[in-house]
Amino acid sequence: MYSLELCLRYSPFPISIQKKEFDDAKRIYDEIKSSMDETLESSNLIELKCDKVQDKLIAVRAKEIISVQIYEKSSVAGGAKRPGFSLNID
Repeated sequence: MYSLELCLRYSPFPISIQKKEFDDAKRIYDEIKSSMDETLESSNLIELKCDKVQDKLIAVRAKEIISVQIYEKSSVAGGAKRPGFSLNID
């Protein structure tokens, strides 16, 4: 299962959906990146559907998205890398 997580402007909590296949998550990721790159005058509405929770739908304006990431949701809790960016200082 792959999670697609969005951080929104002025919101302390990210929103996320899950996709079963990496190709589906990557396609949505690329679509969101493209929408974020467009001019701010056109405010695209992006609708996302979750594979894990069938009734979960999210609609968000592309201009409000400040970051997007994909990560694999592991069923193993121990030793799993946290989502996001981190510095590994050895």
